[in-house]
Amino acid sequence: MKGKWEMKSAESEALRKVHVTLAKQLVSTEIVHHLLSAEILTEEMVDLLETCRGTFQKNTELLRLLPKRGPRAFEEFCRALDRTKQSHLTGLLRESVTEEEALCKPTQESECVTPAKKFCSLWRVCLDAGDGSGTFSVRPTTAQFYHEHHKQSYRMASRPRGAALIVSNEVFVGEGLGHRPGGAADTGVLRALLSQLGYRVTSVCNSPAQELETRLRDFALSADHRRTDSCVVVLLSHGVEGAIYGVDGKLVQIHDIFQLFDNANCPNLQNKPKMFFIQACRGDRTDRGVDRLDGADAPGCEECDAGKERERTRRGKLPTQSDIICGYACLRGTAALRNTRQGSWYIQALVKVFTERAHNTHVADMLVQVNAVIRDREGFAPGTDFHRCKEMAEYSIFEEMEGETQRKQRRRKTAAP
Repeated sequence: MKGKWEMKSAESEALRKVHVTLAKQLVSTEIVHHLLSAEILTEEMVDLLETCRGTFQKNTELLRLLPKRGPRAFEEFCRALDRTKQSHLTGLLRESVTEEEALCKPTQESECVTPAKKFCSLWRVCLDAGDGSGTFSVRPTTAQFYHEHHKQSYRMASRPRGAALIVSNEVFVGEGLGHRPGGAADTGVLRALLSQLGYRVTSVCNSPAQELETRLRDFALSADHRRTDSCVVVLLSHGVEGAIYGVDGKLVQIHDIFQLFDNANCPNLQNKPKMFFIQACRGDRTDRGVDRLDGADAPGCEECDAGKERERTRRGKLPTQSDIICGYACLRGTAALRNTRQGSWYIQALVKVFTERAHNTHVADMLVQVNAVIRDREGFAPGTDFHRCKEMAEYSIFEEMEGETQRKQRRRKTAAP
């Protein structure tokens, strides 16, 4: 039954390869009706598409659905493009299919990639041919768990739960920066994950540094944050320690990005969790790894604070930066690893853990589990510096994301025999 509902891998990859162009240029209203008549889409799917906000989001959702709608879906989609005078997109798709069929011949390939300049042309063929998104389901929180824990957690009652922004830079024109194949796969799975978690997702692709700063500032100042309970920002790009690149090769400082969302500049997000995830290199060094030795964990325990728990009031002062957690794909000075078809190691691990654990686990604890998933992964690229390479993610918390009650409970748990 599985084969009946799968599009050919070359066709699926072609849709993903030109995803951004299609999402921006596609006029999809008549195409959706054609696909419904051809029994590629169901009535429920059409209703889902109609609820999308804006043309770009509607086109993105349509492109997410197509690879799972059977072997006829690609040809029916191309037929609909021709009938609606969008043959230039048909030509783009068929050209991409031809290229993918040539690339997908059996070969020994790399499992990992970094955006290092001199290696960017080496990783054109990859292992996985799946569509990369929409194949998982986030487990819902049970009523019992909610009633037992909601007083110790941030308020998460708004619908949508929050606004999410995904920034993905893939095609660079800056000197010495290669393209980032696999970025579209990361964007696809992140959109699916965040949508299932209840976020309204916006994605921005291939932005120069100044435009990137403007987009982030506009997002931080959005009035939507007043009505929602949290915020997510994902940055996918080349980078160095403390900064990421725009596609023009100019840097945007991470500190400046955090500042846009702090309590002074973004009052609509005061006392609300702000989550950042950064998939970018923080240096050129490749982690060669060491032989594994098992050892007991020795977590630190903060000294318990004295006094009563502070009440949150409108007039109470806040630190300039608080309620922020940031997950980094790699350690300081090291390179972040990426598969050109499956996407980056960090985003794959992030999606896996959040899908399985978001219903009952604190974000910081999930990021610890993300580290564990990445720790066990090893690169395969014989003949290069990246063969048997390793990666280790990390995260940081600004003024602790947890409330005081929750911190005390975690301390007691740590100190328990």
